[in-house]
Amino acid sequence: MPDDSPSPPRLTPTLGRWQVLCYGLGSMLGAGIYALIGRAAESLGNAVWLAFVAAMVAALLTGLSYACVGGRYPQAGGAAYVTHRAFGRPALSYMVGIAVMMSGLTSMATGAQAIAENLEKAVGFALPIKLVAIALVFLVGAIIFRGLRESMWVNLLCTVVEAGGLLFLIAIGLRFWGQVNYLETPADLPGPSAIGSGITLSLVLQGAVLTFFSFIGFEDILNVSEEVKNPRSAVPFGLIGAMLLATLIYLAVAITAVSVVPWRELAASKTPLMEVAHRAAPWFGGIDRLYLGITIFAIGNTALLNYLMGSRLLYGMSRQGLLPRGLAQLHPRRGTPHVAIALLFAIVTGLILSGGVKPLAEATVLLLLVVFTLVNLSLVTLKLRPAEPTGGFDVPLLVPLLGAAVCLLLVGVRVAAALRDSSAASSVAPLIALGIFVLSFLAHAWMKPQPEALEQMGE
Repeated sequence: MPDDSPSPPRLTPTLGRWQVLCYGLGSMLGAGIYALIGRAAESLGNAVWLAFVAAMVAALLTGLSYACVGGRYPQAGGAAYVTHRAFGRPALSYMVGIAVMMSGLTSMATGAQAIAENLEKAVGFALPIKLVAIALVFLVGAIIFRGLRESMWVNLLCTVVEAGGLLFLIAIGLRFWGQVNYLETPADLPGPSAIGSGITLSLVLQGAVLTFFSFIGFEDILNVSEEVKNPRSAVPFGLIGAMLLATLIYLAVAITAVSVVPWRELAASKTPLMEVAHRAAPWFGGIDRLYLGITIFAIGNTALLNYLMGSRLLYGMSRQGLLPRGLAQLHPRRGTPHVAIALLFAIVTGLILSGGVKPLAEATVLLLLVVFTLVNLSLVTLKLRPAEPTGGFDVPLLVPLLGAAVCLLLVGVRVAAALRDSSAASSVAPLIALGIFVLSFLAHAWMKPQPEALEQMGE
């Protein structure tokens, strides 16, 4: 018999192209860059900027695919919707949705605890870290419940602060530019004439694997594409624009860092960019507290955007029949998915109290790379299907094919490293990722989405 129940209400398009760009930039410019520079300098020395160029090219391949599917299929279910539309496999779509959700949840849990720890440093006395972290998650949830406009204003504030911190670092270090050879690497042969001799494709790719993760966050735009006005043009503009702006900032920060601090010292420092700030601006007495505040804003913004993404993903998957229909409810006055927001708060609270979030966070990076691969392959399938929508932003078939290949390569590099390393700790993340895959398939078999909902999903 046909399902006569009313379809759930839809989210209201609110975001313009500049808000999408700010959303994407805020997702990528996290606190990770502050530690990442030192690790990248250890591999590439003064040529660390090459790693960011290679990582941007690799990330942009998948970013272009996301820009294309986000403009053509603006659905809150994001990657889960696209993979189902392409392959028609509910179990695969469910797994993709769970993987994306887990990445957001673990990022929120680790971020909330990191903010609480930084607040403890700021106030100078002991705080109940877990309780403060839970309170912060509740506060972020309240902002998201309030509405998308309010969330975007907070995102704008945080993005300006975190980008401002990096731009300030570039400004105070600009006078040091040109004082070192930017091709010097740890692998160079002896002698001044051999500077740059150690640069190989293998070395650059090794650095790119590390710096690639500084671009993760662009994929969140796909989950809010349903709330974008004119998504066919606004999503590609915001996503690609955010990636290019992030690349310019990362390149300038990398050049500044190795110009101010010798790369060997940079690699040995636990807080490399703080070391850069101290040397470039010794006259700035309160710079430690300034960057402590910037770090709090940066991590808070990441938590906000992940919470926003997660609530829209649960709403979208529910509307598509992959999760219980109650999660697709919108608040009658605020128009936000309040049930999904409440469920996310409960799950993240459990993760914070469990204490074992770090290995889970590392595992979800692998899961995201698998999701990127599937979205690229989905775009290949959809582009080859005659009845699919065309027009708007488009990419050649080669782009998603190369994007899928790059993401699979990065997965292979991480798994191979785990196999080479005899320590048990190195294998934890791949094993957790595999376990999440298995559990998601078992959960799908238990919940079994309704065929009618799945047919609507592929319309």
